[in-house]
Amino acid sequence: MIAPARVGASTFPQALARIVRQAWPVLISQWAGIAFGVMDTAMTGHSSAVDLAAMALSASIYITIFVGLMGVVHALIPILAQLYGAGDDRAVGRMWGQGVWLALGLAVIGAAFMMIPDFWLSFSGNVDPAVRDQIAGYLRALTLAIPAALIFRTIYSLGNAISRPKPVMLISLGGVALKLFFNWLLIYGQFGLPAMGASGAGLATAIVSWLSLGAGLLILRHDPHFKRFDLRIGRPSWTAQKELLKLGVPMGASYLVEVCAFTFMALLVAREGTLVTGGHQIMSNLAALCYMMPMALGVATSAAAAQALGARDLAMAHRMGMAGLTVGLVGALLTSCVLLAGRPWILALYTNDLQVAAVAATLMQVIPLFHLFDAMQCINSYLLRAYKVAFIPLILQVVALSVVGLMGGWWLGFGSGRGSIDGFRNLLVPNAPEGAGTMWLMAMVGLGLSALLLHLWYWKIRGDRLRMAAAATAA
Repeated sequence: MIAPARVGASTFPQALARIVRQAWPVLISQWAGIAFGVMDTAMTGHSSAVDLAAMALSASIYITIFVGLMGVVHALIPILAQLYGAGDDRAVGRMWGQGVWLALGLAVIGAAFMMIPDFWLSFSGNVDPAVRDQIAGYLRALTLAIPAALIFRTIYSLGNAISRPKPVMLISLGGVALKLFFNWLLIYGQFGLPAMGASGAGLATAIVSWLSLGAGLLILRHDPHFKRFDLRIGRPSWTAQKELLKLGVPMGASYLVEVCAFTFMALLVAREGTLVTGGHQIMSNLAALCYMMPMALGVATSAAAAQALGARDLAMAHRMGMAGLTVGLVGALLTSCVLLAGRPWILALYTNDLQVAAVAATLMQVIPLFHLFDAMQCINSYLLRAYKVAFIPLILQVVALSVVGLMGGWWLGFGSGRGSIDGFRNLLVPNAPEGAGTMWLMAMVGLGLSALLLHLWYWKIRGDRLRMAAAATAA
């Protein structure tokens, strides 16, 4: 067993406190990260309608690629947390180095996908050539960001796995200030520079990503807290890479399934015109911003539960999981109330185009249930990852989010089933565009189904572990 200080929370209130204590720096880091997209959308929205439409599509493409790869790297969180919970500090250092090699390999794959924008835009029908050019420029600029962003995720994973997320939070906050400056400089063209629009936003992200990575490496080198792990990159180890990929590939695919709904929704909604695309992008940004809360709680819950599992304390692991779900439920309800009450002011921050704002306002009516289901399915998926269980959850999410949510939304909103749920759509999102409104409703249904299936699977896994522990004790 390990020292109780590493995983200690003997009561449910203590578990709640620990989850909140670890989650809030993660939440701020996540908000800082999503602020990049919010700033890009808001600043290009005040540049031109063409720039906003380009941002809507290109951001969806980039997020799809990056989030999928990031999910693979995030396999480090439960793996490092279990090693840390077991007291094997040197193994933590070795595995972190293997994570860096993994991130570099994934960066090559990500850059290759970023260089084929025409493949992604083939789902959107006839896109304005001016919009298409801006998208290509934005994605080319972001190929420079991918290596730094993925390696930085290894630092993020390490900090969360050992319950030390604040250094990453501070770097992320600094990155927001830098991003704002470079966006202003490059989007609008200042100090004699050309106004680059959406392409300038991508270049700003690349610059800030490399500066953030440099700051993270400096902290790892000079912070005494990290010296105990003897952090080093070393040589690639196939055994370690196989362990990371075994957990990371289904995790990355799971991330991809979650974000693909937004990506392909954006590509399909583009068929309804530039105004609907802009309104949908605002809604997508808000949903992503809201998602940062359950994601932060999921990361904190996964790390705390994995540390307890490393210490072979199944009761504490379960306590941490239930604490994370409780905080997530309360947080989702509060977030929905804030969004509904502040809708006019929120929309004014995004755009000064009244038609775009009107579309976004109709879509925002789905936010309360959408966010509640999203929060529950997110935290449940992270909790399962603490147990190094990712493949079956991936299958469950594919069925719920891709088949029911995305494909169902396409069929009912744009396919041969179009009009079949008009009564339901007019009840929940009156006056919303037919295609976009239907897709958001079906995405909500898919998230609810995903949350239910993942939670049921968690109870099965917990029961299996308890039986295994009882058998081992009896033997």
